[in-house]
Amino acid sequence: MSFESLGLSPEILRAVAEEGYTEPTPIQAQAIPVVLAGKDVQAAAQTGTGKTAGFTLPILNRLQPLASSSVSPAKHPIRCLVLTPTRELAAQVEASVKTYSKYVPLRSTVIYGGVNMDPQIKALMAGVEIVVATPGRLLDHVQQRTINFSQVEILVLDEADRMLDMGFIPDIRRIVALLPKKRQNLLFSATFSDDIKKLSSGILHDPVTIEVARRNATSELVRQVIYPVHKDRKRELLTHLIRTLPIPQAIVFCRTKHGANRLCGLLERDGINAAAIHSDKTQSHRTQSLEDFKGGTVNILVATDIAARGLDVDQMPYVVNYELPHVPEDYVHRIGRTGRAGSLGHAISLVSDEELRELADIEKLTKQKLERVVVEGFDSARPEGGRPARPERAARPERAPRAERPPRTEQAARPEAVEEEPAEPKVRREPEPERASLSRSHFSRPPLASMGKKPREVPALLGGLPKKTS
Repeated sequence: MSFESLGLSPEILRAVAEEGYTEPTPIQAQAIPVVLAGKDVQAAAQTGTGKTAGFTLPILNRLQPLASSSVSPAKHPIRCLVLTPTRELAAQVEASVKTYSKYVPLRSTVIYGGVNMDPQIKALMAGVEIVVATPGRLLDHVQQRTINFSQVEILVLDEADRMLDMGFIPDIRRIVALLPKKRQNLLFSATFSDDIKKLSSGILHDPVTIEVARRNATSELVRQVIYPVHKDRKRELLTHLIRTLPIPQAIVFCRTKHGANRLCGLLERDGINAAAIHSDKTQSHRTQSLEDFKGGTVNILVATDIAARGLDVDQMPYVVNYELPHVPEDYVHRIGRTGRAGSLGHAISLVSDEELRELADIEKLTKQKLERVVVEGFDSARPEGGRPARPERAARPERAPRAERPPRTEQAARPEAVEEEPAEPKVRREPEPERASLSRSHFSRPPLASMGKKPREVPALLGGLPKKTS
């Protein structure tokens, strides 16, 4: 089957041919005709199988009759809204839209957080037919009243399972409530869980379900290898594999942002060009790191699962799981960064004894036993030079029996003490009685007798009789 047989326009086919594509992937071959027919679609396919083109090409084809060369913003209302979970994925989708619409007068823009809103507002005011956005920043524009959804005809939820995991579903429902009731809805996902089906039932209307692979299946083009290693020697093994396999370029996944930063610093200390990318990094830093990685300036890109979606690098040879994910589905998304577009890939996982449970969950999910490779000197045993063993307490020498003790007279004479001058006897001083804190006027007043007055009789406080003065 060729793209010409799918019913796409000559302008779009020309752009596809210039990218070097001649035959559609299975997901594209099944999804494109259904989207062109205007039906709702819920589609699941392995990561890296061309889902983005599966909805981008038919959407451009449907909007092409409405395209206008006019500079007036009124001639370019928003007709298609694409929602993605991450900034990187949003930028990737919008780049695909621009690539395939180069010969069609349709405008597009990308909206995500972490950057100034002013350029986005300017693009929206100029008029665009296709908006690719993350939910949070899109709602910011809704609050600022800088975006108009009144003419939206097509809604796309890309990587819907990831948006579900990241808690974007309430935001998505708020956005859907602002859209026209009559529209086409497309839901694309790497995996197709029961929660995704429940989500689609509330948004899609009589959708066509497309599944080109078994649920949670991994690509056959990716060789998956497990390297058992002690947790304290993972970084040493990673450096060893980078230099000996060798690994010219790889995405290395960590569980936490702090772990990604720490590993990146350690790799750079080992002389390996590395960069970290996660949600705490500024958007400019994330974009620059990704550009350096694609350009070859950076060999190792250390990332968290938040960045697993949308990292589309041509001919990515290796993906490394420095730490296995807690959720086994994330393993499928991680290794989907390699083995894309028909190329071979390698997925390496450094597994310690503490991660055997996660490994078992992954093998159960993917229904396969992963290959184990033990590198000499890097097994899962405690490394040499680790926590030192507690030294044995020296045995206490046995005490000689009383009978064998030498008499006191035979013991060595003690050295004579050096005569010292007798110290002065210490005189014990009695503590001085505490002085009463009296005012100055008390001491300045003369005694009553000297004043020629008879002292007054003061009654006892505790009921006694007053004392008589003689």
